[in-house]
Amino acid sequence: MAAERLIYVIDDDPAIRRSLERLLDAVGFQVASYATPKAFLDVAGSLVGGCVLLDLRMPEMDGFEVHARLRLINPDLPVIVVTAQGDVQTAVRAMKAGAVDFIEKPYSDDALIAAIESALKTGAEGRADDIARAAALINTLSPRERQVLDALVAGKQNKVIAFDLGISVRTVEVHRSRMMDRLRVHQFAEAVRLLVLASFAERV
Repeated sequence: MAAERLIYVIDDDPAIRRSLERLLDAVGFQVASYATPKAFLDVAGSLVGGCVLLDLRMPEMDGFEVHARLRLINPDLPVIVVTAQGDVQTAVRAMKAGAVDFIEKPYSDDALIAAIESALKTGAEGRADDIARAAALINTLSPRERQVLDALVAGKQNKVIAFDLGISVRTVEVHRSRMMDRLRVHQFAEAVRLLVLASFAERV
């Protein structure tokens, strides 16, 4: 099995590890699972190729600390983080810390596999392409749509956004719908990912 088809799963839930092992094995990946962050970090320096699937909520050490240590030990390993549904701020923090992607629980098998395939292809050049594409899409938004997106990513509710912008809640919903259409996404998590990636282009 080629090293680039290796998936390293770090999750303290044995049922989740077994489920991921079966799923990923069935579609041609080789899986190495770790029940604790320490077990993974002890061998992380010797790992070559592949992709890390990292749960952020673990009792011994949270995923952010694991990721920070991994970046010191083996910075070339791409990391996909697993977040709770709707936890936008966590997703933003993870990507700004260097994660290549995030998956929201509960996730579909297809979404997980697509994220892994994308992460495995993402070298420096691929990352630059992703950032450029994200920036181009974000730039298609109207000023009001961008305001709504920024407010949603900041965790504000529709009624708060409506008050802040002096518009109705219904108008906020319309702007949100148009924003999703312009970005060509179906889930808000995908819009978050594009906004974070585009922010890297703004720093250049």
